[in-house]
Amino acid sequence: MQKFFHLKENGTSVRREIVAGITTFVSMAYIFFLNPQILGQAGIPQQAVFLAAILVAVFGTLFMGLFANVPFALAPGIGMQAYFTYTIVFGFGFNWQQALAIVFLVGVVDIIITLTHGRRAIVKGIPSELKAAIGGGIGMFVTYIGLKNAGFINFIVDPGNILTLNDKPFTGKATGTINSILASGGVTPELSKFNSASVLLALIGFILLVILVMRKVPGAFLITLIATTVIGIPMGVTNTRISAGTSIGSAFGSLGHVFGQALGANGLGSLFTDWHHASLAIITIFAMGLTGLFDAIGTLIGIGDQTGIFSKADTKAFEEDKGFNSKMDRALVVDTFTTAFAGIAGTSNTTTFIESAAGVAAGARTGLANIVTAVGFALMIIFAPFVGVIPTAATSPLLILVGIMMMGEFTKISWENLEVALPAFFTSVFMAFSYSISYGIAAGFLFFIIVKLTLGKFKEISPVLIIVSLFFLINFVVLAFI
Repeated sequence: MQKFFHLKENGTSVRREIVAGITTFVSMAYIFFLNPQILGQAGIPQQAVFLAAILVAVFGTLFMGLFANVPFALAPGIGMQAYFTYTIVFGFGFNWQQALAIVFLVGVVDIIITLTHGRRAIVKGIPSELKAAIGGGIGMFVTYIGLKNAGFINFIVDPGNILTLNDKPFTGKATGTINSILASGGVTPELSKFNSASVLLALIGFILLVILVMRKVPGAFLITLIATTVIGIPMGVTNTRISAGTSIGSAFGSLGHVFGQALGANGLGSLFTDWHHASLAIITIFAMGLTGLFDAIGTLIGIGDQTGIFSKADTKAFEEDKGFNSKMDRALVVDTFTTAFAGIAGTSNTTTFIESAAGVAAGARTGLANIVTAVGFALMIIFAPFVGVIPTAATSPLLILVGIMMMGEFTKISWENLEVALPAFFTSVFMAFSYSISYGIAAGFLFFIIVKLTLGKFKEISPVLIIVSLFFLINFVVLAFI
């Protein structure tokens, strides 16, 4: 063990790695309850999502520890969970099998880009301000979803602003069940009256989470999730019924109906059957792949450089070497393969979790900590019967605060400089309010080019940016006429 993980060379010990691995596990355990809540809305059985997320997290975290020998744990990312459900399924109209196929293809594309070192051209071709705007924009997107799910925001819809009702032109009258409403920009948001048990529970949960996080209590997210669920019992919000249909056995049976669906007739087999879905799928694959790439590199560099996990030699090898000799190269390979596996298993894109910083702060320096974390993830299977018990009011506070934390990326943007601020603004705002990471990236790239052309700075526009932006334009034209 000493030799395999190079414990002495990294200045650590078995005991230190075990404690750090447990710390990372406790910091990340909440994600397995949040994931089914969000993806379940897309139509995937919640227990299947729960087990798929555990399976993928165990695979990725073990792979990262054994192959890259770094203490970074992987699991389905919160931003991509939201994008999966609210944009790909609800917004673009894909079924959940097709959405999983898109996740799988994102992984495949990222694998090709990573193995051919094409990521270097992409990373260098996208301005740092736009990268920061993408990260912060996803934070806005996640927070906005959290606020809506918590019931903190209501929307006033005047009948004159309703365009369609149940996907048919609105004539001024409504009969039968209302499944969907499409309204114009005349919809007005307002603050909730906080007179509902569910909204009050979400507020209690959010206040508790803020207190725990500010006091730097370990496992603050998991503690809040459990405490809010328990508080919701006397309030009548938490569903305490656990039937035979929610047993561990039924959970594995449910997973059997989801695993591999991405590659079936309802998934990959129907993804490119018409131009409309094909163009949306391609733009989504690109946007998710780009976001995942930036997210992974940002997390790895942000934590690794500060702690010495990545030495100067590692960083230089990543930037210049054509092989896979650096820890960062190997870590990115793991990240991409895990996302491809996520699509097959039945969950959204994985990412290297920033919560790994908790384990690193506790002393993690090698992949041995990941082995411990992965064991913790595997033990989460016993909680499968409780997945349906967690109310939305208990998960919404987590989304709100995670989104706020992600918005720290905005500090890297020079807002006083309009040349920088305009593309960054449209990237982040379009991302949140159009419910689409793809459209946010498109808006930012296009305005970046417009600004640079206006100022006569064409040389500052990279070929990668031009090619990608042209693709976005073609996509919008196709969508407008289909």
